[in-house]
Amino acid sequence: MKAIAVIPARLASTRLPRKMLREIAGKPLVGVVYEAVRSSPLLADVIIATDSDEILVVCREHGWKAHMTSGKLRSGTERVHEMSAGIAADIYINVQGDEPMTRPEHIATLLKVMENPAAQVGTVMTPADEVDISSPNAVKVVTDLAGRALYFSRATIPFDRDGAAPRYFKHLGLYAYRRDFLLELAQLPPEPLEQVEKLEQLRVLALGHRIAVGIVAHAGRGVDTPADYERFVQTYRNSAAA
Repeated sequence: MKAIAVIPARLASTRLPRKMLREIAGKPLVGVVYEAVRSSPLLADVIIATDSDEILVVCREHGWKAHMTSGKLRSGTERVHEMSAGIAADIYINVQGDEPMTRPEHIATLLKVMENPAAQVGTVMTPADEVDISSPNAVKVVTDLAGRALYFSRATIPFDRDGAAPRYFKHLGLYAYRRDFLLELAQLPPEPLEQVEKLEQLRVLALGHRIAVGIVAHAGRGVDTPADYERFVQTYRNSAAA
């Protein structure tokens, strides 16, 4: 399968202003994410899709492949769809721009899920720690016995009513789409559940489609808040010094 990764990157963000251009050891976050994704040998190409002239200039200064997209798009999925119009591939991977801990094994797991021809969309999850379980910034996911998503939520799911200590899983911001499904999804309006939780993957479930979910053993936190940013800066500096 020919797979390309698209990293949607917009400058406007509410919880962490100008998130994509926040510096981490002298490098903007968008570049850290790009280089992390580019380290996968399974991808034919990696592209940053942005509606910001400022992000585009920074990317070109560093040699990171980037394209402008329409400023009217509603979501990262729509940016990936716009890129797919000019770049042929079997699988399009949407990597959230705030996932700098993306690793080659995450991409490999995602593409393994998509080897099943019945899978139209796939994603990945990882065991959640105590902080993730209760944090609304960490999206939780529950799956059926076949490894397909039943629901995603910022709430703690499943609810442990009787103290059974279930396993909790955190969803990672990686999606894989087949071309035809991506076209269908990008043309549909947001669903009520999606709007309430602010999770666009719920549009897929609300429309009756399945999302295949792979499991990865380890994954760091995304960068959603100022605290996440400070934590990742320290982690990144420590790994660079090691």
